[in-house]
Amino acid sequence: MKNRNTLACLAVPLLGLILSAGSSQAAETKISGTISTTVTITQDSELVGDVTCKVVGGPCIASGAPNITLRLNGFRMTGTIPSCTPATSSNDGIDVLTNDVTILGPGLIQKFGGFGILLFSESGATVRGITVTDSCFSGIILAGATDSDIEGNTSVRNAMGSEGAPCGGT
Repeated sequence: MKNRNTLACLAVPLLGLILSAGSSQAAETKISGTISTTVTITQDSELVGDVTCKVVGGPCIASGAPNITLRLNGFRMTGTIPSCTPATSSNDGIDVLTNDVTILGPGLIQKFGGFGILLFSESGATVRGITVTDSCFSGIILAGATDSDIEGNTSVRNAMGSEGAPCGGT
């Protein structure tokens, strides 16, 4: 009888371990620090610190899979553009290139040579609680995007290459 009780005591935790292993999910991608090449996210991701973007010729962060969420967690993403005059490069903060991507604030996206957030030819995007400022093009732009939920965001001091052609909430 004692062996039977011992076996039962060992079997229950082992069964729990086996069942939980089948339901585990991949860990989120954690993003912070200086980014020199585009970070393409393919799973749920989050900022865990401020980000300085030094990417040349592309976005700082881009979606690479559908049905993912990027949480800014109150941190900021900062490009390297001190001024939009003369016209600068068109590096974006975040490019959403896949369907059903969610970007959640609070968070600040600032000083990019292009758009703060570009939603390009996709559907089902959600952007909530983000502040975009001091980027050279629109703060948030929907370029062919459909069926998207863009709410509770702030876009200020974004200009189309010069102070004479404001775009996105000057």
